[in-house]
Amino acid sequence: MNQNTIDLNNQIYANYNNILLGVINELQQIINSSHEDLIIKTISDIIIKMNFFINEYKKNHESIIDQFKSLQNQLNQIKQNFKINDKNNKQELQCQNGRYIGHVVNGLREGKGIYYVFNGDRYEGDWKNDKREGRGIEYFNNGDVYIGEHRNGKMEGKGIYYYSNGDRYEGDFRNGDKEGKGIYFYHNGQRYEGDYRKDKMEGQGVYYYNNGDREMGNYYNGKEIGKHVMLTINGEVTTNNY
Repeated sequence: MNQNTIDLNNQIYANYNNILLGVINELQQIINSSHEDLIIKTISDIIIKMNFFINEYKKNHESIIDQFKSLQNQLNQIKQNFKINDKNNKQELQCQNGRYIGHVVNGLREGKGIYYVFNGDRYEGDWKNDKREGRGIEYFNNGDVYIGEHRNGKMEGKGIYYYSNGDRYEGDFRNGDKEGKGIYFYHNGQRYEGDYRKDKMEGQGVYYYNNGDREMGNYYNGKEIGKHVMLTINGEVTTNNY
């Protein structure tokens, strides 16, 4: 073997050693992380790098390949352990009014989970500190469905509420009630766009009739108050006092 060949082989093995050290350093940096999803993704990325490296040089350097395969097996085992731990985080709890299946932290519902209520209701979504918090879907035993944000165990934020009779509300919620700006679509084709307070129309709003007419004015406790302006589809303008 001439000197040029020896130098080339030494350079190749030096490159192998550098890559090995890089993989080991990446692994050491993530092992102590508390973010399981990040750990699994990073380990997967490392395995992809290793497979590429093995395929690139597999013809001439069997001893180095064996080292990489051994390390790859260790990485796969670690990855599998994290997956098992993640599954173990999903538990079943018997609650006072129902049954919960999902993530649990320190005995409390936290993360993603499904809550089956004994009365037939069901909630699927985010939990925090044993309460519905974040986005989720509520299925009610009367056929109604809510899709949207939650806070402190109640509907709060932006959401859509589907009524079993075909009506639909899209807009703001607070403390479980329609409150803020929203649109209520009636199953007969009419709709109201405007302010809500404590689950009722209150403030300024526009009511659209299914014949094309629309009425603008103020509302209080779900009813029209004061002067309302009616605009017909033909362009006529009339006023009504309530």
